Amino acid sequence: MIVHETAGHPLTLPLATEQDVFALRRQAQAVGAAIGLERQDQVRLATALSELGRDRFGCAEATVTFTTRTGTAPAVLVALHWTSGPKPSRDSLELASRLLPHVRHEPGSHRIDVEQLLPGTAPTGWSDRLRDALRADTRTTVAEDLRAQTRDLIASLEETRAQREELQRLNQELEETNRGVLALYTELSEELEETNRGVVALYAELEDKSQQLSDASEAKSRFWANVSHELRTPVNAVVGLTRLLLSETSALTDEQRRQLSLIGASGDTLLALVGELLDVAKAESGQLEIQPAPVDLRAMLGQLHGTLRGSAAPDVTLTIADPAPSPRIATDEILLTRILRNLLSNALKFTEHGEVRLDLRTEACEEQHWLVFTVTDTGIGIAADQHSRVFEEFYQVPGPHQRGRPGTGLGLPYARRLTDLLGGIMTLNSIPGRGTTVEVRMPELVGVPADSRPAPAPEQDPHPTCTRHHAQGTDR
Repeated sequence: MIVHETAGHPLTLPLATEQDVFALRRQAQAVGAAIGLERQDQVRLATALSELGRDRFGCAEATVTFTTRTGTAPAVLVALHWTSGPKPSRDSLELASRLLPHVRHEPGSHRIDVEQLLPGTAPTGWSDRLRDALRADTRTTVAEDLRAQTRDLIASLEETRAQREELQRLNQELEETNRGVLALYTELSEELEETNRGVVALYAELEDKSQQLSDASEAKSRFWANVSHELRTPVNAVVGLTRLLLSETSALTDEQRRQLSLIGASGDTLLALVGELLDVAKAESGQLEIQPAPVDLRAMLGQLHGTLRGSAAPDVTLTIADPAPSPRIATDEILLTRILRNLLSNALKFTEHGEVRLDLRTEACEEQHWLVFTVTDTGIGIAADQHSRVFEEFYQVPGPHQRGRPGTGLGLPYARRLTDLLGGIMTLNSIPGRGTTVEVRMPELVGVPADSRPAPAPEQDPHPTCTRHHAQGTDR
């Protein structure tokens, strides 16, 4: 007996006889076809429900109820009920679970729930088709059911045969693809081996070129050192004789004194350049020795001011801040002086109006203390497209500003190399027409007891960036 709704009631099928099991199988197939299941999935649903129904028929008041669920996950819900009887067999539950993904039975309960989700290809109007399937008469005989099962079996065998043939075809295509992949792999392996041989040869050539460059660099350093050394003797003679002549009490005309003074100044300049060339050569070869010692910064900066103030243009003010109290630092005073002298001389050379200024401050970064020298000018500045040429030895930014400003292009490269040797950091920032700022950060208090370290100035950031880097700029 099948009871179907006319006002929202579900379809209920009794499980009292073998005939009811046949009807349940037919009903499940009809439901599967109505919601658009593939033929094989229809057989799965029918087989699972008939197996569960066969296990339950004979139990007291056993029934099967079909309902539907709509919404975001529409499905057909099937519930098997009974009031008393043996518990469901493990074999039937395992078989049904292998055929359908949603089969639930709580131990001790008299209910088995089966959920069949609608496929993504469910036909339009499936709810009406499902209602008609549930209303259809599914009563059948044993012979009819056997014939239906035989038809299902034949259909499944045909489908299996078709799948096997398709699998064989795919296997053949896969074998052909594998042969192509193997051929490609062999070809690529040969090309890779050939490339590796080329790379090895190129590496050997590069290693040879690198050795040649190293030899050339060493020869250049030796040449600089030799030339600088050979130039020092005659230049020292010129400077010494000029000073001797100027110190003589013999009568010299004003013009003669002026010319001798020019000779002496040129000699001092040439001697300084020779010394810088020699230091550059020593630094490149790793022979420049660092001799750290406590530095009197006030005296050193005062000497710099006295030496360089005569180099300033008439409309330029040279300001060197007085460090009070003077920070304590142990480093190579000669090299530090050369760094600051080169930066200040460079700034004075290209500043016609305004100010060239040297400021000094201390900073603390984690456990590292820094002494920061900042040289700022209001000169011509440096164009951005020249920043990539920063610190190249002997390079000078081309332009009319070079007229009347002789130089070798060693100022900033030499200063940066010395900064590196002293463990410091040099950065440069410049804007055309607005001047240039060069900052030299030196490790402070090297060799000074920790209990004598002054605290950083309160207005300074106590945690500046610690990353070492070389900023871009240009040796003008």
